[in-house]
Amino acid sequence: MKKNILIVDDLHPIFIERAEALGYQCNYQPQFTLDDTLKVIAEYDGLVIRSKFQVDKNVLDIATNLRFICRGGAGMDNIDEAYALQKNITLINAPEGNMDAVGEHAVGMLLNLMNNINRADAEVRAGLWKREANRGYELKGRTVGIIGYGFMGKSFARKLSGFGVDVIAYDKYKTGFSDKYAREVSMEEIVRQSEILSLHVPLTTETKYLFNDEFLFHFRKPIFLINTSRGKVVKTQAVLNGIKEGKILGACLDVLEVEKFPALGEQQWFAELRQNGKVLLTPHVAGWTFESYRKISEVMAEKLQALSQ
Repeated sequence: MKKNILIVDDLHPIFIERAEALGYQCNYQPQFTLDDTLKVIAEYDGLVIRSKFQVDKNVLDIATNLRFICRGGAGMDNIDEAYALQKNITLINAPEGNMDAVGEHAVGMLLNLMNNINRADAEVRAGLWKREANRGYELKGRTVGIIGYGFMGKSFARKLSGFGVDVIAYDKYKTGFSDKYAREVSMEEIVRQSEILSLHVPLTTETKYLFNDEFLFHFRKPIFLINTSRGKVVKTQAVLNGIKEGKILGACLDVLEVEKFPALGEQQWFAELRQNGKVLLTPHVAGWTFESYRKISEVMAEKLQALSQ
């Protein structure tokens, strides 16, 4: 049986070091395109990818010797999971590697937005001293709703534990998960009680555009929205509509339904989004820190070792 791995994305070298210690030969080709990969993938036992391209049915049919795919991150939405499993291909991801990064980033964006830090900084640099216009909101005493209580959702809840907030969480796929960081509730309670809403769900047919105008309509209180999951979980125009209607006090968006330029700049809603002072944007970096870069590779290597035993 072959023990070789094709790596088509940038990866911390610790993965290669540990995979080779397990007897694997690693071909590190971070510059590879989909076409480059298709030419050689049939020769490999394993594939390591981050988000470069979709590992769809066509790729999997050509990869006739593939035994496993390592996804350098948490989400698996760029891999046809069902078809891979049908072909007995093991799927490995590493949410443990970037959960702390995501939790910290979500808290950082929220504190920044609630206290107008970016705007105030820009104003002071421009010679303006506006205290009243930059009066902020406190977290203490607020109810934070989390949808999706996996590694990311729990990490966010844990980071909030010192702020004196009431954290409630809903997860469609698990029950009995209440802990010292969050209390399990129904979706109805999330909608009724939340003053801050943070999304930590994978992108699936069920979660695509979960947050839209209709969903927002049911919220009882104005909310701050945080999305560090996947862009297509949130309908951007619904966020902008909610801000105009006063139902959204501010939004922290690390991900967008269309990402990267020039495609992002061509969206009808982008001009309004970029001009909106109640929206804080980052370029899909919540889980991407200097520490998570290494930890993701360490987690994948540990899971590969377990697979190899």
